Amino acid sequence: MQNLLHYFLHFGFPLIIAFVFYRKEWKKTYILLLATMLIDLDHLLATPVFAPNRCSIQYHPLHTYYAMLFYAGMLFFKNQFEF
Repeated sequence: MQNLLHYFLHFGFPLIIAFVFYRKEWKKTYILLLATMLIDLDHLLATPVFAPNRCSIQYHPLHTYYAMLFYAGMLFFKNQFEF
């Protein structure tokens, strides 16, 4: 049951949010919400891949303070990245 809930929150809940709040462009919104999970691909570089008590911040490359500054800086260039 826990796995079902986990995957629903990753894939089902963003679909609901996209459809309810962005009905005209729900497909594009859903893809964008799913793309935000790409940041977690760096977890595959860790050994072990999953450690329940490990904090991701400063441990994984895409979870460093430098990466967070980059993500925040991208907010200022949002018009160039629209699709």
